[in-house]
Amino acid sequence: MTSDKGNKLARALPRTPLNDELGTSATLDSSSQKRIGDQLRAMYDELMQQPVPDRFKELLDQLDKKKDGSQ
Repeated sequence: MTSDKGNKLARALPRTPLNDELGTSATLDSSSQKRIGDQLRAMYDELMQQPVPDRFKELLDQLDKKKDGSQ
């Protein structure tokens, strides 16, 4: 299924060679910008709801101990 999406994206790219004008002329309409922003916020909110893994907590504790010992 992911290969189908990749093929669709590849076909959507322009066949013309890239030039300096590409970076300045590419824009998104406001509804597309809003939709992308909403989706990014939803993904980020979901990520923030996940618990921090115990291993990460242990590593952070070790870093805090080293920091306190060096000062």
